[in-house]
Amino acid sequence: MVRETGYYDILGVKPAATSEEIKKAYRKLALKYHPDKNPSEGEKFKLISQAYEVLSDSKKRDLYDQGGEQAIKEGGMGGGNFSSPMDIFNMFFGGGGRMHRERRGKNVVHQLSVSLEDMYNGTTRKLALQKNVICEKCDGYGGKKGALEKCSNCKGRGVQIQVQQIGPGMIQQIQSMCVECQGQGERFSSKDRCKTCNGHKVERKKKILEVHVDKGMKDGQKITFHGEGDQEPGLEPGDVIIVLDQKEHAVFHRQEDDLIMKMEIKLVEALCGFKKTIRTLDNRILLISSPPGKVIKHNDIKCVQSEGMPVYRDPYEKGQLIIQFLVTFPQNGWLPPHMLPKVEALLPPRDELMITDDMEEVNLTEIDHESQRRSYSGEAYEEDEGPRPGVQCQTQ
Repeated sequence: MVRETGYYDILGVKPAATSEEIKKAYRKLALKYHPDKNPSEGEKFKLISQAYEVLSDSKKRDLYDQGGEQAIKEGGMGGGNFSSPMDIFNMFFGGGGRMHRERRGKNVVHQLSVSLEDMYNGTTRKLALQKNVICEKCDGYGGKKGALEKCSNCKGRGVQIQVQQIGPGMIQQIQSMCVECQGQGERFSSKDRCKTCNGHKVERKKKILEVHVDKGMKDGQKITFHGEGDQEPGLEPGDVIIVLDQKEHAVFHRQEDDLIMKMEIKLVEALCGFKKTIRTLDNRILLISSPPGKVIKHNDIKCVQSEGMPVYRDPYEKGQLIIQFLVTFPQNGWLPPHMLPKVEALLPPRDELMITDDMEEVNLTEIDHESQRRSYSGEAYEEDEGPRPGVQCQTQ
């Protein structure tokens, strides 16, 4: 039994795939994501090559099937015939290039505000970023070749040490990065410094990223652009990570793949049926109805199948549209008093009440919300009296 399927998933094959199927899947993906064709997909190419290195070796594949990636690591993966992803690629497609392993720069995270309509229909947004790129003028060297000299300010240490007296006979040493050489220990003189980047080896440039928001994506979901982070000599660029931030919608509330909305209906509609329309997120009009005689109670919940959010990566499947009905009652005096008996005759009979002499009759009045607010804050009482919380009613 296969414990993990991660490597199989990367190559898009089933755990029962033959070695020929695995080889065919690798060839197809390697051509698609090769760094020469897709420079931004270097990380993806590494994952594909790593998965193939394991699954193309019968011993490593057995080890992976039994214990997963951890078993491969403990078994010393990386010490086999292939020392880099390009070695595997070259075995199939020729060429002598090698991809050296580099330290990675920091990832950059940006938040992208999107509407619920964007997540329903899918959209492409252009995002303008400022990033460091290696200076083309000096090729990331910073100045004239061979003119780099030891920083006289820090004596090549890259740090400065300052001594401060903090009391009689007491001193404190403070270590900080050298501002002259930016902690490098070396620098160019002003005449030898690159005029384009001023010796910083990188320059600031604008980069436009096209962010594809697929149907069904969710709030907080991440979209990664591999290798699009700041560049720095000797470092592999980090990633730019876009985090989706969904804006509130006036009508719909999303819950996983379901859409939830509230709909107000009048008392006559709740009792005698109705027809209502709903405008969807892709601008269609849905007609919903309730037949006469089917009572809709206040806070009743109904649903429409397959009218919710598209399922991510399976957009032809959709969740439910869930509707909570809010029944609004008529205002006082909506019907002349002499007509009320006729209405009552049409409604289910009321419960009869046996009235006895020991009952005490009281009046119902409207709540005085202003008095209630003052009572809770203590404003309705004198300073020498403690607050007495309660609900105040208006006097008739």
